[in-house]
Amino acid sequence: MEVIAEKLDKALKLKVKGRMDAITAPDFEKECAAWIEGGENDFIVDLGELEYISSAGLRSVLITAKRLKTNNGRICFCNTTGMVQKVFSISGFQSMFPMYDTLEEALAHR
Repeated sequence: MEVIAEKLDKALKLKVKGRMDAITAPDFEKECAAWIEGGENDFIVDLGELEYISSAGLRSVLITAKRLKTNNGRICFCNTTGMVQKVFSISGFQSMFPMYDTLEEALAHR
């Protein structure tokens, strides 16, 4: 898994590529924790190139969202497709977090 961070005008965009599973999810969590500790509190997570997410990945997303919430921050997701979209739907994440079709839509709601 690869996470590419890009500071946008209103938020930090995190583009996640590859697989977020029991092996890679802790890396996502650690990277997000470091950005939060560095003062970032508005995340847009672009999942357009995420091929797979496991329950461990979902757990890392929840932990990150909780950390953001305690810092009055927020997280949203964009570009979910295929299997990742199905997992988000089945797990109820689509009703728990703002979801946008595109990065532009996510930015417009900041």
